[in-house]
Parts: sequence; structure tokens; C-alpha cells
Amino acid sequence: MLTILGNSQLFCDGVSRRNFLRIGALGMGAFSLPSLMRLDALAGNGASNKSVIMVYLPGGASHLDMYDIKENAPSEIRGEFRAIPTNVPGIRVCEHMPRLAANMDKFVPIRALVGQVDQHSPFQTMTGRVEQNQPPGGWPSVGATLSRFLGSHEGVPAFIALSGRTAQSGYAGAAHGSFEPSGPGKNDMVLNGVTLDRLENRKSLLTAFDKFRRDADASKMMEGFDGFNQKAFDVITSSRLVKALDLKNEDPNVVARYNMPAQGRRGLENFLIARRLVEAGARCVTLNFGGWDTHSQNFVTLRTQLPQLDHGVTTLVEELHERGLAKDVSVVVWGEFGRTPRVNGTAGRDHWSRVGSALLAGGGMKTGQVLGQTDRGGGEAADRPVNVGEVLATLYHNCGLRPNEQTLPDFAGRPHYLVDKHAPISELV
Repeated sequence: MLTILGNSQLFCDGVSRRNFLRIGALGMGAFSLPSLMRLDALAGNGASNKSVIMVYLPGGASHLDMYDIKENAPSEIRGEFRAIPTNVPGIRVCEHMPRLAANMDKFVPIRALVGQVDQHSPFQTMTGRVEQNQPPGGWPSVGATLSRFLGSHEGVPAFIALSGRTAQSGYAGAAHGSFEPSGPGKNDMVLNGVTLDRLENRKSLLTAFDKFRRDADASKMMEGFDGFNQKAFDVITSSRLVKALDLKNEDPNVVARYNMPAQGRRGLENFLIARRLVEAGARCVTLNFGGWDTHSQNFVTLRTQLPQLDHGVTTLVEELHERGLAKDVSVVVWGEFGRTPRVNGTAGRDHWSRVGSALLAGGGMKTGQVLGQTDRGGGEAADRPVNVGEVLATLYHNCGLRPNEQTLPDFAGRPHYLVDKHAPISELV
């Protein structure tokens, strides 16, 4: 076993980051960094530059105070914010999102997102499905699926979760789980005194041992481990991932674009790092932007939250366009559900799963339009409801996959479509 030295802080499941990044697991089920890498699943798709950035809003953001303000409704529904015009005639958004308003031609707000459940979990946004009655192995996340079909670029994991473990690999396989570079993981991506010559010697020994295990394994479980190990060594010996994560390698003027000038507001570096990672070759990057569970003081909270989200997302999408990445990189911004139409007694809005919202950009989609409409009170979809599954199908389509034709088998061997029942959004593709 070769272990690249680093900190050994424990995860909540008791597995240390050092163990998580071991090269060449000796146990048959001990998936680690080699298990996060694999050879391209489809011939020719490895050269694709298609990718997804998912911005998850934990807590459930209020659709009524972002893209669907009910200007003519009573104050207990309308709330405290006013709507402003955008650069697309007829589309209006919250006054606290002025940069989105100025760039609406690059975005698509979905005002009638349906099919969500009342549960504080990223599971549905990451998989497009609910947690109940999962097939053997469990539903895979969009990142795991993209990893399985599109593979990874040299030295860069296909699926990277900047905010930690928010998605499962499911029956796509443990090799396609998310790589979390935060915290002590960064220390484990360098050699820490192990020379390349010594690493290569250990690599040769490990490859020979894995070949022996593979040849002796009648169940074929070991097939492909040489490929996993090669990808693991690529990460350790390549500088692409480490450079993408280190903002010292970025133009200071670009870094400054992501920092809000107002004192006391948090930095938005993860939006920039997400762009750098897809530019380096990642297939899917997820990041959390939390603080949306506004059961009380909804408007006080959103006066801080909305300008920050507005700044981070809009700067990201502006950069994608400036760098010629807008056709290849799809961006989705959403939480687990919407908020109640009526403001409660503590000036908050509670959970509301009957309708919510999302924001899309990039991916070669037909932007500068709104999809869906809620009723006068904002509590029900009144026109063109968009299901969660349609959004996931659109993301897969943008990446060159056929979500209603291509399948993955679960651990019992039964095939499942990438998305059940829902096709890509026809108005966008």
C-alpha cells in the first residue's frame, strides 16, 4: 500500500482523509482515490469538454422573492421586495438581483418548478429522483453519471464536490463518487517527500500485484483496477488539479471580480474555483451556497443572501461567455423546494414543495426567456410546469448524452434510463 502523507482528520463516517486518498486499495471493497478515477466509458467521449456546474441552495430558497415577485398580490403574499425590469423586455426579477437583471439574456429563470418533496436534502436535486424505493445500489447523482459516461481528463477527477459529500455514486459505482478537495485533502494531493522515481517503483509493484489479483479473481470485480490506479497516479503526479484549486494561479483582477466590495460579506471564491475546475477538465462541479431556510426574518436574511448570490452566479456566467465556455458548460442554481406564498407571523416563509424555482444558464441553451408561471398567489403552477426530471434530462442532453435512450444497470443488473419519463426541456434545446 502506498499512502501519500497528509493529515488524518476523521470524517463523520470514521474514514480519514488519508485513508480516503490511498493509492491501490488492498481490500476488495476499499474504494479510494483510484476508485474515483476510471477509463473513459464511451469511446470518443473523453475528448468532450461538456460539463455541469450545480449551485445548490440548502434550505430551499424563496421563489416568490427572487424570480416570481407577485407585484399585484396583497402584501402578506407579495412581501417586502419590489421587482425591477431586466435587459429582456417583459422579464422582471427582485430588486436585490440587479446584476442578474442586467444579464437576463444569458439566463433562464424557471418559475414553476414541480415534483419536489418537503425534505431538507440535496438528494433530489442531485439525482432527479426521490429517496424512497431505490433500486439496488441506489440512484446515482448527475456527477456520478457524467463521470461514468464521459470519463475524466488526465489529472482531474470527473466529479468534484467543493462543499463536501452532497451526492451519492449509487449504481454508477464507487469509482464515480465525488472527489472532495476541501480541508486536509489538499495536503494529500502532493507527494510530501516521496520522489517520483520511488513513486514509479511502487506503481510498477502495485500494477503487478493488481494484475495478479485480477487474474485470480473469477468474479471479475478487479477488472479495470489498473485503469483506476493510473488515474490516481495522474492526479498525484499532475499539477492540473492542484493549480486549478489554487487561486494564486489566477489573475488578481479576475479574483477581484468575485469579491463583493461591501465590508463583512463573504468571499465568493468557490464560484471562481468551479469555473477553473471545468476549464481544467472536470465534468461536474457542485457547490453549496447556504442560508435559505427562512422560517423567520425572511426579508432581513435575503437582503444579504440575494446580492451575494446575484454577484457570484452572474460573475461566473459572464466569465463563461467571455472565455468561450458558455456552449459547453451548463449552470443550474436551485434548492430543495420553494417557500410558502403567505408570510408567517415571524416575517418568514415556511417550506413549500408544491412549486419552486431554478435558474439555468450556458450549455448552448436558448436563454433570455422565462419558463413556467405560478398562479396569482404563487402557490401553484398555473402554466408550463417544469419537472425536476426535465432539468436533469436537459443537463444530460447538453453534455451530449441521450437521457431517454441510454441506460445504466443497477447492482442487480436491471437497466435504468438516465431520467425516467421526462425529456429535455424542448424550449431550451
